[in-house]
Amino acid sequence: MSAQPAPIVLAVDVGGTFTDAVAWDGTRLTVEKVSSTPRDQGIGVTEAARRLAPGAATLLHGSTVATNALLERRGARTALVTTAGFEDVIEIGRQDRPSLYDPFADRPEPLVAPPDRIGVGDGEMPTLDPSIEAVAVSLLHGYADHDAERAVAARVAAERPDVLIALSSVVAPEFREFERTSTTVLNAYLQPEVERYLERIERRLADAGIQSRLAVMRSSGGLISPTAAAGLPSAILLSGPAGGVVAAAALGEALGHRSVISFDMGGTSTDVCRIEDGTPTVTYTRAVDGYPNQMPSVAINTVGAGGGSIAWIDSGGSLRVGPRSAGAEPGPAAYGRGGTLPTVTDANVVLGRIPDDLADGLNLSVPAARRAVATVAGPFGGDVEATALGIVAVVEEVMAGAIRTITIEEGADPRGSVLVAFGGAGGLHAAALARSLGMRAAIVPPHAGVFSALGLLLSPPRIDVAQGVLLTPDDDARLEEEVTRVVGQAKDQLAAMTGRTGDTAAAVDVRYVGQAHELTIDLRRGWAELVADFTAAHRTRNGFAREGDPIEVVAVRGRATGRPALIWPDVAARTDAGGDAVTPGGAAHVRPVVTAGGVVDATVVPREAL
Repeated sequence: MSAQPAPIVLAVDVGGTFTDAVAWDGTRLTVEKVSSTPRDQGIGVTEAARRLAPGAATLLHGSTVATNALLERRGARTALVTTAGFEDVIEIGRQDRPSLYDPFADRPEPLVAPPDRIGVGDGEMPTLDPSIEAVAVSLLHGYADHDAERAVAARVAAERPDVLIALSSVVAPEFREFERTSTTVLNAYLQPEVERYLERIERRLADAGIQSRLAVMRSSGGLISPTAAAGLPSAILLSGPAGGVVAAAALGEALGHRSVISFDMGGTSTDVCRIEDGTPTVTYTRAVDGYPNQMPSVAINTVGAGGGSIAWIDSGGSLRVGPRSAGAEPGPAAYGRGGTLPTVTDANVVLGRIPDDLADGLNLSVPAARRAVATVAGPFGGDVEATALGIVAVVEEVMAGAIRTITIEEGADPRGSVLVAFGGAGGLHAAALARSLGMRAAIVPPHAGVFSALGLLLSPPRIDVAQGVLLTPDDDARLEEEVTRVVGQAKDQLAAMTGRTGDTAAAVDVRYVGQAHELTIDLRRGWAELVADFTAAHRTRNGFAREGDPIEVVAVRGRATGRPALIWPDVAARTDAGGDAVTPGGAAHVRPVVTAGGVVDATVVPREAL
């Protein structure tokens, strides 16, 4: 009796310019790139699935829908229900400023307008405006008293069954009122948009005859069900970039590199992340467009520097690049889709660094790229090549700054790291960046152009659970109890989502007593090991440690992970085209390329011939 073929798993990652797809059938990888459809990402996702694997059993999806909805302020009209007297905590915030030395820098407007902030006492029923679509409930000390928030939610649901409700005790049960409330508001604000988007995706796939089970990438580097993603959109705000970090971590570990920097340069932005010993750095509070979000996420630093980033001359006559991007529509001038503004891609086309044909049938126009670059050539005496070199130099410095932020500013030395470069434009700048920072090496991996989509296949199903506490070494039994509880919750939720148990791990947020910030430490055994690990981490991160000073645990974290669809050794399988779909095939040839030292004849070798 012949063995049944393995079910096809398809991964689709939506970027600013292209939508990338990678399919795995158990023995072979196939890849595809289609143009993104910003007005409705689901169109591009469905087209990629239709072209590559219409019979896929599972579709893994990395999406920017939550991020875009926040950036474009397309979320729901949201009400905040909180303890009376705390209605304005999301506006008061903290004393820090967005930019320390810029007196004109403003915080973003709160996502809930003052009339929709409702303070309640015990047993009171909030009165909602009829146009309210979502409600965030964040009561004082809600992280510790879950029942009070559930009671408010029950009263709201009885009165307005049509609204979506987010509870801080479910979304982010951790201390710090501002951050917890901000995260809950973010979740409620984005929930209707994300829910509608995922419903559209599933409907479009069904209409196209693609009966795939959907899973969504979460910011922490794992997969969750669409139901979970719709209920917790604050957990998928970095859904897209996380896949590339997972893939870079898997590659670095397979090659034996302890310290890796992932460098993902796409059409709109560049994302960098530090990876140590095969594990990406994870942060548990970060600001997204100025709004604090207490959801675990890979510690990506993003800058507005991508292939589509637009070059411009500032008021002082200096050349600048980004953060504004030409995006997918109209795209760089070289795309021939109506774009006229000079971009990084146009500069690379002028310099001869990009072939004439790209993915999705794009034939690049060198004359259009030259015309666009010429519009900012004034400071260079009208020299188009010199201007293109200047554009590349400026954008590379912006990206180098992003890498310094996640290394030098955090006590790490980039010179001991290897740069893993991917994304549609990553390989164009990898060598220059690694050289300028003195890094050990630059690696452009297989399938670099679709690496974030590949990372979805390498990502396991994952559940993260957290709980705010306040524990000292005298509370050893309580620590064990709390850790057992959150790990058990994560394990149960993973089993409910996948039908299988998985691996579990625990971590705790630790600080010196009286300290205003904490470090997250993986929990090994007891307090003695925890003190030693915290002391070492504090010394690395801050340059000193206060050995002997008392410590306290302020949060416990549990996670459960399942089995990924793919492991890195499987990636050695060749694509059906015999190479990387982003790199045109053909014989080796010579092409003139402009460098800072002049024009050189560069030998172009198809990857499959290496």
